[in-house]
Amino acid sequence: MKLIFKNIDRGSGSIKMQPEEAEDMWHAYNLISIGDLITASTIRKVQNESSTGSSTSNRVRTTLTLKIENIDYDTQACMLRLKGRNVVENDFVKMGAYHTIDLELNRPFTLTKPEWDSIALERVDMACDVTQNADVAAVIMQEGIAHICLITSNMTIVRSKIDMAIPRKRKNNSSQHDKGLTKFYEAVMEGIKRHVNFDVVKCILIASPAFVKDAFFDFMIQTATRTDQKVILDNKSKFMLVHASSGFKHSLKEVLQDPAVLAKMSDTKAAGEVKRLEAFYTMLQCDPNRAFYGKKHVQKAIDAQAVETLLISDNLFRNQDLIQRKEYVKMHDDVLDSGGDVKIFSSMHVSGEQLAQLTGIAAILRFPMPELEDDDSEEDENSDAD
Repeated sequence: MKLIFKNIDRGSGSIKMQPEEAEDMWHAYNLISIGDLITASTIRKVQNESSTGSSTSNRVRTTLTLKIENIDYDTQACMLRLKGRNVVENDFVKMGAYHTIDLELNRPFTLTKPEWDSIALERVDMACDVTQNADVAAVIMQEGIAHICLITSNMTIVRSKIDMAIPRKRKNNSSQHDKGLTKFYEAVMEGIKRHVNFDVVKCILIASPAFVKDAFFDFMIQTATRTDQKVILDNKSKFMLVHASSGFKHSLKEVLQDPAVLAKMSDTKAAGEVKRLEAFYTMLQCDPNRAFYGKKHVQKAIDAQAVETLLISDNLFRNQDLIQRKEYVKMHDDVLDSGGDVKIFSSMHVSGEQLAQLTGIAAILRFPMPELEDDDSEEDENSDAD
């Protein structure tokens, strides 16, 4: 998603964006709510009547601003259709008339909200910053050339190209070659640190012909150890060395077809969500007083600042009931404010579907709260007495 402008003052305002990938329609679906205003280009069929009484119809492209009343997202085609009333004077559409807009790739739209809450703003950052959703990074290299790429489910983007002339290695004097190679390795290492978000990326491929990848990886680990660069050392296990025929971008295709790489990448898809959900189920079995699900229990745990990790489905933030949406946004914010961690699950992933079966919200607690179970027992006794 391309961010064109952002004009928000005291929580309300507009953001103009341009969808560039099919995945961007999913982000738009999570952003747009009933009652929002959408301004976008659309096709309108217009009837023209001649002086003789005959009429002809033409299709014209015009820009409309609709107050959204219905949102329809096609998960298979990744298409987003919005329906609402026209609220801005237009030559072709009367004020208050209903119209439908299909958001299109590479055509910008402006979204205006009465209130941009933390969840909506976080979604904009996620959609517009490729480093927020790139599970895999790749460094395709040979001596003197390297391409640092980020890979999402829908696109690959080159974040940096490093091109350096390295003196040829000679029999009697190889020092110039070694110095050039060291300088090149340092530049690649800096590029990785600058462009790879280690908090998000779960796998970093280092690919090259021959032993360039091995020599570079050894250099990087030795340098990081000597200079105490923890970001590299702490993420050493994420690096994977793979063969490539060259250091140019087109070699990435063969790298991604490597069976070992495919296996590794399949593990990274929604890996964070799966890991957190497994941790919740494990806690539920081993220490049930530290694992709860359902809005009522989780809310009480949040009020006690007991939540270590909040698991919440993005479905809950699409709630058409504004009051309920605000309640879930507040729960999200309160956990972060108390130093907890929040994982928003995509309803498009299997783990998100599993969480939905647990009401869509669950929590792992910092300490046991058996009184939450006691509350249920008391309620059951009261209902039996009635």
